[in-house]
Amino acid sequence: MTKTRQELIKKYLDFFKSKNHEVLGSASLIPENDPSILFTTAGMHPLVPYLIGQKHPLGKRVVSVQKCIRTSDIDEVGDAFHHTFFEMLGNWSFGDYFKKDAIEWSFEFLTRDLGIPVEKLGISVFAGDKDAPKDEESAEIWKKLGIKKERITYLPKKNNWWGPAGETGPCGPDTEMFYYIGNDRPSKESNPGNDEENWCEIWNDVFMQYNKTKEGKYKELKNKNVDTGMGVERTLAVINGLKDNYETTIFNPVIKKIEEISKKNYNDEKTKRSIRIIADHIRSATFILGDEKQIPPSNIDQGYVIRRLIRKAIRHGKLIGIENDFTAKIANVVIELYKEDYDELENNKKFILDEMQKEEERFRETLERGLKEFDKIAKADEKIINAKDAFILYQSFGFPLEMTIELAKEKGLEVDAQGFNKEYELHQDVSRIGSEKKFKGGLGEISYVTTRLHTATHLLNQALRNVIDPSIKQKGSNITPERLRFDFNYDKKLTDKQLKDVEDEVNKVINLGLNIERKEINLDEAKRLGAQALFVDKYAKKVSVYIVGDYSKEVCAGPHVNNTIEIGKFKILKEEAVAAGIRRIKAIVE
Repeated sequence: MTKTRQELIKKYLDFFKSKNHEVLGSASLIPENDPSILFTTAGMHPLVPYLIGQKHPLGKRVVSVQKCIRTSDIDEVGDAFHHTFFEMLGNWSFGDYFKKDAIEWSFEFLTRDLGIPVEKLGISVFAGDKDAPKDEESAEIWKKLGIKKERITYLPKKNNWWGPAGETGPCGPDTEMFYYIGNDRPSKESNPGNDEENWCEIWNDVFMQYNKTKEGKYKELKNKNVDTGMGVERTLAVINGLKDNYETTIFNPVIKKIEEISKKNYNDEKTKRSIRIIADHIRSATFILGDEKQIPPSNIDQGYVIRRLIRKAIRHGKLIGIENDFTAKIANVVIELYKEDYDELENNKKFILDEMQKEEERFRETLERGLKEFDKIAKADEKIINAKDAFILYQSFGFPLEMTIELAKEKGLEVDAQGFNKEYELHQDVSRIGSEKKFKGGLGEISYVTTRLHTATHLLNQALRNVIDPSIKQKGSNITPERLRFDFNYDKKLTDKQLKDVEDEVNKVINLGLNIERKEINLDEAKRLGAQALFVDKYAKKVSVYIVGDYSKEVCAGPHVNNTIEIGKFKILKEEAVAAGIRRIKAIVE
């Protein structure tokens, strides 16, 4: 009998509830107050304050299914296993249980609850290096559970080590679990280290037992944490005996819709890759657009990723013969599939479909210009389209190499694909360097400056309601050591006087020297108190509420100063529109 996504998630949450874990809801895809990343890429990102020592209101054990976006291997999408959007199952221990319990429970869930035969499980553990010893402890636990030593491989830091998220902070070895996907039973010596293509990673247990210092030293942490991650899509394929994630119940309705629109068959090897890319990219774009922060397609940050996803899907639609607008139709299927678990998709349905349609219309105009440019290039190049021209078509008009090859074939031309790939690799290297500069720093680096700025956002949030409009609500924020960025709903540009009045109100509250109190209370009680909440965890029994004197109350994970006087002088630098009905303020503290 086919196992569904909902069944897998329920089994996982129920299993860890039986081990005294409290269930968390999924956090936003757009990280709050974290300039190091564009998206939530793992379940641990919303939990960073608790992984570095802050007490979680629900206790020391939590479990969740977290929606994630990863763009690092966006160009790998099209094979059987890669995705940009995925759901991650995870369980965490904040200074409570460690390796023995984590590994034993992983084994129990895989073999008992999911029914995976022991002989089809392979394990990797950290091989050790100058920074930390070989993880024999984890290997011994696996052996005692019945994993043969031949199935355990020791791999270096690049394979079996997590973190730190930035340049410093919590980190440690991990142990990964693999499922054998070969055609027959694994040979006696086969393991994930020496037979990589036949072993599919399904789960990862990270043991945060070290702290990396600014000097590059690794010191044992007093409170050790466990952070785990299991991809829903990949695990669902495995337990259904499939070698293709896109054949699971998660993707079936989406792919059927693409087949219906394109009149092509998924099982045709000529169209399979394009259908996968369309299914993945429209699902991903739907979730980002559907986030409560309502980010539209643009040329910067998250908006640029949305644009890239939609446009690439359209290009691949054209490759398989789709000539008319189709992205909103696919998005509608995605919304129907997930709306029971993520009500923000239904709530923001109009925004998702409108933005998808507008972006498709914009791109089709660009596409037409690109086709005209191709015709010029095709006339100029006698028999072969050179690498430089092929790359211009890719970079300026969004033509993937395969589209250029297809168009060239129609005109009896060839394309210098090898030269294009060299141009592309050079472009990737430059982009990667730029990305590293942009996101240097990291999750664990919560400094006193960022703490002051974060506390200032609470005062700004309340001041906007007091001075401008009581219906104003926070739509997102981003904090670096240099400035705070605060997004809020309002449909008009603020006047200079309004900005001055808001700034004066914040500084007045700062100078009052109000104490800041943290309370752990029930969510219902927090609502009764009138605490503001950006994205309230739908499962939360308890939440952290920060109370600034008698001025503001807000559900938040932190960090905050103890008294408003510590913030310093607040100064607004800029106010601007970022989307329809959404304004942004940039400010500093001195």
